[in-house]
Amino acid sequence: MNARRVLMIAFHYPPLLGSSGWLRTAAFARYLPDFGWRPRVLSAHPRAYATVSDEHLAAVAGIPVVRAFALDTARHLAVAGRYPLLLALPDRWVAWLPGALAAGLRIVRRERPAVLWSTFPIPTAVLAGLILQRLTRLPWVLDLRDAMLDPDFPETRAERRVYAWLERAAVGRAAAVVVTTPGAARLYRARYPELPPEHFQVLPNGYDEAVFRRLAPARSAPPVQRSGRLRLVHSGLLSAVDRNPDCFFQALAELKRSGRLPAGLQVVLRGSGEEAGYLARLHALGIGDLVELAAPVSYDDALQEMLAADGLLLFQGSTCNHAIPAKVFEYLRAQRPILALTDPAGDTAALLRQLGTGRIVRLDSAQEIAAALPAFCDEIRNGRYPLPDPAAVQRYSRAALTAGLAEIFDAVSG
Repeated sequence: MNARRVLMIAFHYPPLLGSSGWLRTAAFARYLPDFGWRPRVLSAHPRAYATVSDEHLAAVAGIPVVRAFALDTARHLAVAGRYPLLLALPDRWVAWLPGALAAGLRIVRRERPAVLWSTFPIPTAVLAGLILQRLTRLPWVLDLRDAMLDPDFPETRAERRVYAWLERAAVGRAAAVVVTTPGAARLYRARYPELPPEHFQVLPNGYDEAVFRRLAPARSAPPVQRSGRLRLVHSGLLSAVDRNPDCFFQALAELKRSGRLPAGLQVVLRGSGEEAGYLARLHALGIGDLVELAAPVSYDDALQEMLAADGLLLFQGSTCNHAIPAKVFEYLRAQRPILALTDPAGDTAALLRQLGTGRIVRLDSAQEIAAALPAFCDEIRNGRYPLPDPAAVQRYSRAALTAGLAEIFDAVSG
């Protein structure tokens, strides 16, 4: 049987640097041919990205891509750093829309895809998918990596109105809506009760098994048994809003003052994104010697650091309870102990409990963190930390998840 075609609309795509959003699109596109679908990616011209790098181009080599004209309003259309909000609705990259529509229509005429797919959190990608669906009448699968509307997002009234209109129009027009967590599915089913529950499908973020197999080190013993140092690592941005590490810092300071600090403890916060503010806070608390604010590294190097860590740290506030950070699945595949500073009622905590792993502590309680951290470190040193079943983790490989996406494409295309 000849493979059917799918047009995949995604703003985040290499050579973009600074966002991991491209990983989901790239993995789907790479594995879809194994399930009878031939992808064509429609993305933005690299000039629209604030930072670019050739680092990830090898990961998408061989995947057909069209890059349409695009600008960043904040960088290309601003005068003295200011620009009308109208030029940034639904987002700063709305200038991509005309080029994306023109390119999309050419692709549809030339290649006759059976399905359209577009992915949020860049709403212009959603708008492009919505308009192309209306023009072509092709079935459209909408991928929502995050909820389009939250109680505190977006911030301005104008943006909220545009997002609300776009979300309602897109959810109603799409043949299927894919979200990444059970909590997001519950949120959208409650928000749109007029739609059948099966309209909203869950395909989690995952990890790429091929990358881990390429990187996996040969270890005869956990790292902590080879050194007196005990190294805990967090990899990625730490927003002061949703992933604020301040209570963790306070807990470290209290443990140091009270003489209960685990011996040899070293904390590495890799690529936190707010180093200046956090550095000042560390020095004010007297724990600058315990925490390293490390510079970002390549994706492969970040995964290698996870694999070599004694333990992995996760920061997630309760405002993100219906989200599971993509790094959680990489942490699980790394088979390292996880200290999850997150709301026990959230989806991340539920996933860790389901897999029988992770010590879960509320992010906003310095007292609870100070109580849990020494016990967590003791479990690591004594080799008693429960790790997840590799077979259970394998369900979250990108290849396995792509099989689920292909089934959705099969269903909506008839």
